[in-house]
Amino acid sequence: MRIAISTPHAATRRTGNRATATRWAGFLRELGHEPAINPAPDAESDLLIALHAWRSAETVARVRAEHPDRPIVVVLTGTDLYHFLDADPGPTLRSLDLADRLVGLHDKVAEALPERYRSKLRVIHQSARGRAAREAPLADVFEVLVVGHLRTEKDPFRAALAARRLPPDSWVRIVHLGAAHDPAWAEAAAAERRDNPRYVWLGDLPAARVRRLMARARLMVLSSIMEGGANVISEALVSGLPVLASRIDGSVGLLGEDYPGYYPTSDTAALADLLGRAETEPAFLAAVEAACAARAPLFTPEREKAGLGELLAELA
Repeated sequence: MRIAISTPHAATRRTGNRATATRWAGFLRELGHEPAINPAPDAESDLLIALHAWRSAETVARVRAEHPDRPIVVVLTGTDLYHFLDADPGPTLRSLDLADRLVGLHDKVAEALPERYRSKLRVIHQSARGRAAREAPLADVFEVLVVGHLRTEKDPFRAALAARRLPPDSWVRIVHLGAAHDPAWAEAAAAERRDNPRYVWLGDLPAARVRRLMARARLMVLSSIMEGGANVISEALVSGLPVLASRIDGSVGLLGEDYPGYYPTSDTAALADLLGRAETEPAFLAAVEAACAARAPLFTPEREKAGLGELLAELA
């Protein structure tokens, strides 16, 4: 099939939606299809995959009006599920109504959807490719990664604030990777870097550099207040990098209910406690590592491609 993939972000930006679109286009080619990301409105296609129900609402409505028989798949993001369904339900629900299938990226998506849409829902976990082997960690610091752009939904400075609470003999260093959403965020990161000797902001880095840092770091923190199924968790787990995460549905839906590395969302003291335990209690860090290793098989490229293939077979 000729498959149009609609993503609301520009092609030059490193965003979660764009990364998903690019990865899925590769899988679709391997499955024998002809994908195109953000093709011209008059381009011929047999099926539409729209990433983000709210941001792609106009595209979904136009395609349904112009091509009533063309199958439409809408991929649900964190802001769809945990913001726009309440803040601006009209366009979001219209996309859900018009879609033939909905795709969620974690196992708790159904709980956020009105019941009438759940029969349309299919869950496809996002995959990642890790480096072939772990690298030796830095000897003089306990390196903790935060991988995410600087914007409100990511609660981006929570790990830095938690590191401030650690005792003077702690070797924790927070290394933050991600672009600033606007100049105010960049200024805030620069200020935190000046005032907090345990915080480093490296900005937006190429994927290969991120993977190398993941292979070397001892821990990652995902501090988001909302996620639709963060691909950075997949990347960490396939890289053998243990994760501490805020307890939100988007992370519980990937890591499982009984995962030992959660802290209450935006709770600086609780995160500081987990960071201290990870640094000083080998048994605790080993338990988190084991839990991550048990979940890692969910996030292989082969499994994600198979999920896409099954979805398209339903709509062929």
